Amino acid sequence: MIKIIADSTCDLSQDLIDKYSIGIAPLTININGKTYRDRIDIKPDEFYSIIENLDKEATTAMPSPTEYLKIMNEAVVNGYTQIICICMSSGTSGSYQSAVIAKDYFYDENEGSDVEIHIVDSKCMSHGSGWLVLKSAMLKEQGMSFEEIVEFNETYKINVKHFLSVDDLDHLIKSGRLSNSSAFIGKILKIKPIMSMKKGKGAIVAKERGRKRVLKHYVDEFISRNDEEATDFIIIGYTSDISVAENLKNKINQETDFKGKIYIMQMGVAVGTHVGLGAVSMFYIEKGHKKDNLLINEVNGLMEKKAEIMERIKNTRLNS
Repeated sequence: MIKIIADSTCDLSQDLIDKYSIGIAPLTININGKTYRDRIDIKPDEFYSIIENLDKEATTAMPSPTEYLKIMNEAVVNGYTQIICICMSSGTSGSYQSAVIAKDYFYDENEGSDVEIHIVDSKCMSHGSGWLVLKSAMLKEQGMSFEEIVEFNETYKINVKHFLSVDDLDHLIKSGRLSNSSAFIGKILKIKPIMSMKKGKGAIVAKERGRKRVLKHYVDEFISRNDEEATDFIIIGYTSDISVAENLKNKINQETDFKGKIYIMQMGVAVGTHVGLGAVSMFYIEKGHKKDNLLINEVNGLMEKKAEIMERIKNTRLNS
């Protein structure tokens, strides 16, 4: 049996976590000198209601190797023989390295074990890694093998498209994502930065004036970038204002031909600490030629590999 594990920044809803029995290693958040486990000791709405009145900026810490090891051991006790752990990008957190250490600890404590463990550096953040986690759980349910699910993650993780915009620029300044001068101009002109992931780290890729133009940017880019074969669902994330996420969902339904599932999920406390109130995000799989800078022969090889994976997924669906 295959067990899927992730850290809490995957930000999947609790009903999906429960449905697919996904193991979650929580990040910790320090708020006014007290430590909380993400989504366990403090819930997102609770945090967003106090974020503007904190004495000092909240900080986050990665899950410890011990936390990951606990989930791995529990999985084995419950009969799982294969574990896939999907972590937030190593370019933004030590979560991936912590999971790798936990894997080493597991084999040190269980010498000769035939349990297979693979740690994925997703190169993603928030619902970006969440997209891979959810897709992996779906592929597992369809009957795909451990090796096939690992291959899907390692092949497609560079194509998970992220878009994130925020209302409160101050949190981006404190996290080093935006300069003070850019923030000042942004506030005066009501310009909202749009961020994505580049080489495993967050980067500002566009700036739009006002929320309507941000959502238009998301949809226009989705129309040109979306990999129709690989994207069978979209995740829209939000921190404090679900109505913005609902507006984006309606806009996608009205202005695109997308027929798949659109999930709306709240960003957790660990992610919200860095992006603040009013954030809205969108995640899907984009076409390979829109993403990478590989040489022509490498691109062709990658596309052939993806075609093979998609064909196996189709065959698995037909047989399930």
